[in-house]
Amino acid sequence: MCKILKFSYFFICLLLISCGDKTKKETENPAEEEISLQNTAVTTSDNDIILFFGDSLSAGYGLDNEEDAFPYLIQQKLDSLQLNYTVVNSGLSGETTSGGKNRLDWVLTQQVDVFVLELGANDGLRGIPLSETRNNLQVIIDAVIQKNAETKIILAGMQIPPNMGQDYTTEFRNIFPELAEKNKVALIPFLLDKVGGIPELNQGDGIHPTIEGHKIVAQNVWNVLQHVIMEKDTL
Repeated sequence: MCKILKFSYFFICLLLISCGDKTKKETENPAEEEISLQNTAVTTSDNDIILFFGDSLSAGYGLDNEEDAFPYLIQQKLDSLQLNYTVVNSGLSGETTSGGKNRLDWVLTQQVDVFVLELGANDGLRGIPLSETRNNLQVIIDAVIQKNAETKIILAGMQIPPNMGQDYTTEFRNIFPELAEKNKVALIPFLLDKVGGIPELNQGDGIHPTIEGHKIVAQNVWNVLQHVIMEKDTL
């Protein structure tokens, strides 16, 4: 039985606009941008919750079936190992760290045991000041810890093409390991390792993984997540 849950957010566009986020979504398709309460889920499961808080990569943008996205594949892995965890997919296409910061309270209304922070790629692609990206990620980390100090956080590292210049690209890449070290949280060194830049593993836009690409991304996540789960379950 599929146990994965997905959040949708009513009035999130108004929230983003009111906070000064004028960035465009990755798609101009109104169906992709529609925000409703239809899929809003509050789990009553006794399982521990793993929440993926991310952008279009977590959301499975461009896939015909969202169940091919890597968070769902992680749920399959957990189920196959008979581990009592439920994955909540809180990926939102087009999301920036600013948008994530502004909607965070919406997803922390329930107990979260493992929080996978997968944001920042859209900041880099849009040339958002690096200090802003770093600060927003830190605010999110602080808020998760403040909500529940026992929540385990995993930060997904990201890299971008050198379109903004080598200095920007290098500093952007360094944000993630530096924040992970500062906050003593687990790090996925590069979420798209063995996927980014490989045409046959990405859709036509060259950015979003194919079904096969998501399988590799899921393994990149699992390589870190399994150790966090093991450590958590032995406490």
